[in-house]
Amino acid sequence: MTEVEAEVAVTPPHDIQHTAHAPHDPHATATGVTNTKLAIWMFLASDCLFFGAFISAYLLYRGRPGGEGPTAAEIYNIPFTSVTSFILLMSSLTMVLALAAIMRGDYRRLRIWLLATALFGSVFIGGQVFEFTEFYREGLTLSSNLSGSTFFVLTGFHGAHVTIGIIWLLSLWGLATQGKLSVGDSEKVEIAGLYWHFVDVVWIVIFTMVYLIPQ
Repeated sequence: MTEVEAEVAVTPPHDIQHTAHAPHDPHATATGVTNTKLAIWMFLASDCLFFGAFISAYLLYRGRPGGEGPTAAEIYNIPFTSVTSFILLMSSLTMVLALAAIMRGDYRRLRIWLLATALFGSVFIGGQVFEFTEFYREGLTLSSNLSGSTFFVLTGFHGAHVTIGIIWLLSLWGLATQGKLSVGDSEKVEIAGLYWHFVDVVWIVIFTMVYLIPQ
């Protein structure tokens, strides 16, 4: 018996079958996730540092006197912001439903939930624009005082992230409408979902630290 025959003889049949048919993912990493998913996790981790810096700056300057006009905390409309915040958080549920739909090949519901998520995000952005407009009418601008500057930078930075997410979701919805998203493309929806859940979680932190915690 040759060495090759001996090796085959001692190798369990199920191991031979697993080796022969094991798929090789050229995009897999040593962590067990794809390069794309690893990249989005690294991006989100770095983004946490930016948001942490902006939140810290706001908390540091929000109660300091100086400048003109009121501080942001003096003119908050917490009930209104609570409603728009709830709508944004509900969009995380529709994002989960969109991912579940594509994973089971339900492309009709995929399109519905992607569009619903983008619409919820658009309602939130519309509410933020309305809030900024009201603050401007009350005399709070980006340059009126440090409280206004840090507030607008923080919430505007988050609003920019939500806007990017809306464009991303509408792009996926367009691909799904054209039949260019299949079960094999579920990772594209999953990665978009990771980003969307991130901006939702960040808003929970911002809403709590900025709107609910008193000076």
